[in-house]
Amino acid sequence: MKILVTGATGYVGGRLIPKLLQLGFDVRILARNPDRIQNRSWYSQVEIFTGDVLDKDSLDGLFTDIDVAFYLIHSLSQGKNFNQSDMQAAQNFVEVAESEKLKKIIYLGGLGEVSDNLSMHLLSRQQTGEILRNSEVDVTEFRSGVIVGSGSLSFEIIRNLTERLPIMICPKWVYTKTQPISIENVLEYLIHSVSTDMPKNAIFEIGGEDVLSYGDMIKKYALIRGLRRLLIPVPVLTPKLSSYWIHWTTPVSAKITRPLVEGLKNESIVHDLEVQKYFPQISLINYDDAVKLALSNLNDQDVETSWSDSLSSSNGQDGSIESISLLNDDVVDYNEISGMVHDKKIITIEKSSLDIFTFLSSLGGETGWLYGNFLWKIRGYIDLLFGGVGLRRGRRDPLVLYQGDALDFWRIEKVIENKLIRLKAEMKVPGKAWLQYEIVENENNCKLTQTAFFAPKGLFGLIYWYSLFPVHIFIFRGMIKAIRNRILKQY
Repeated sequence: MKILVTGATGYVGGRLIPKLLQLGFDVRILARNPDRIQNRSWYSQVEIFTGDVLDKDSLDGLFTDIDVAFYLIHSLSQGKNFNQSDMQAAQNFVEVAESEKLKKIIYLGGLGEVSDNLSMHLLSRQQTGEILRNSEVDVTEFRSGVIVGSGSLSFEIIRNLTERLPIMICPKWVYTKTQPISIENVLEYLIHSVSTDMPKNAIFEIGGEDVLSYGDMIKKYALIRGLRRLLIPVPVLTPKLSSYWIHWTTPVSAKITRPLVEGLKNESIVHDLEVQKYFPQISLINYDDAVKLALSNLNDQDVETSWSDSLSSSNGQDGSIESISLLNDDVVDYNEISGMVHDKKIITIEKSSLDIFTFLSSLGGETGWLYGNFLWKIRGYIDLLFGGVGLRRGRRDPLVLYQGDALDFWRIEKVIENKLIRLKAEMKVPGKAWLQYEIVENENNCKLTQTAFFAPKGLFGLIYWYSLFPVHIFIFRGMIKAIRNRILKQY
């Protein structure tokens, strides 16, 4: 069976694709800009179709040999006209699908009763489903509430508000009831619907085990993270003011949050239990466990699962602090995504991956860190003062890195020869930190990516990171340039 996935650069699509591949499906993805997904682990395993749902002519041939198509597209990034873009995109998609004899579309929409004076955001989700159903193609629509998972836009708002604000002034919508659902359950429903027999144009409401207010979700998240949070209700805080409040306290822009906040006035609870009849094998995950799963990438040192996630409908820009040129085609990029802040720098080195990896393997210990060594030493003494390990541990071997070994105040977490080195900080910090070097070899040179990742805990963690922001620019920019210069001299 061959499956088409749209929204591959989004949160749900990016999680769905590797699961489909693991199950043995052939996967084609529709991408407006394939360059945005080149770093995904599954990139070489899928067939890529370049096209744009807002350009109908670009979709010709999209459904050739396709059995089932997932429609996971939403146009929040289009600003105040997002609903018009949603309608046009769905109409273009289904017209081409119909003409090319596609048999089935699976669509993920949103919960909400039409009679409940739905916000434009929620109404647009349901109108999209209606447009898809008004064709000869069989459409299965799932209507979901808040999706709980690292990288999910709604969950990232809850995460960031809770992490950053010890005291929250809470508008009326914080007490609106919803039925949050784990991303794991959402993916189960989507995958099982490929092969499950069900009525034509079925609509299923899906939610998790618990019905909670947004305030309840914030309090439960805080409890799981070991944070104390006080919620103070206020009688008024308009959607516009709320969206700006979220804009200034989270990495998500007001343009994205405004339609979401307007939708928070509407309850999103499952009323129709028909889904249980067709998917009895799916065991619902409660909210506490869903949050713990979302946080497992931080708690279990499995950070890869969130590094490639993007905030839904962000066009890859939400949370961007700065993007500046390093050297010609080299890139510096500071982003905050999925509860983790990262400082990424990419540089070109006209040497082999073996040369670069060999040199990187010698960093630390007697070699030091090449740039701003006096600052590294000061940081080591501060760490010792607060009971940390400092720089005194050095390294076991001056030239070879062994996974699991200590390296100054780092632990060598992962080593892939000639490709990747990841160090996890064991210094005293209000959160968790990693430093990673990744090498990608091209025909005549290599791209070296240096990334510092930080998962802050609470408001103090964020203050720590951003107070050191100028120092990070100075040190990390200098480090990668020094690495290139030394490699060019040495090899």
